[in-house]
Amino acid sequence: MKASELRPEYVNLMPKVIEEGVLYISKKYGTAVHKCCCGCGQKVVTPLKPTEWSLSVSTGGVSLRPSIGNWSFPCRSHYWIRDNRVVWAGDMSAAEIEHGRRLDRAAKQEYFARAGEKQVTPINSPPVRKPGFLERLTQWFTSS
Repeated sequence: MKASELRPEYVNLMPKVIEEGVLYISKKYGTAVHKCCCGCGQKVVTPLKPTEWSLSVSTGGVSLRPSIGNWSFPCRSHYWIRDNRVVWAGDMSAAEIEHGRRLDRAAKQEYFARAGEKQVTPINSPPVRKPGFLERLTQWFTSS
């Protein structure tokens, strides 16, 4: 069954059993994991790194950017997670997927080229920033 919403759950380590409809977020390890929103049951791992995905928290919920395109899965699902909601995107052709992959590779090359010029957040950890009031409040409620 297609998911229309994911409930964020903050964890240190990912659980052995990944539940449908839950977005597990490990800030410690800079990773978010969920089951594919199409209902196929595949585990989707989204590394939270400057060259991969970013996670934002607002009063509406959590959002992941960019979109999640499960091109290597048989389902080939494609969606966004915005404010805990699953927003379905259209299917992409093989040419569109390859074009997106080329853009991703170019962006990564540019990122690492800049990393040699100046101090950048290490690739194995998400960007460090001080959480705002609403984010701290949300974390306080979700950690109880």
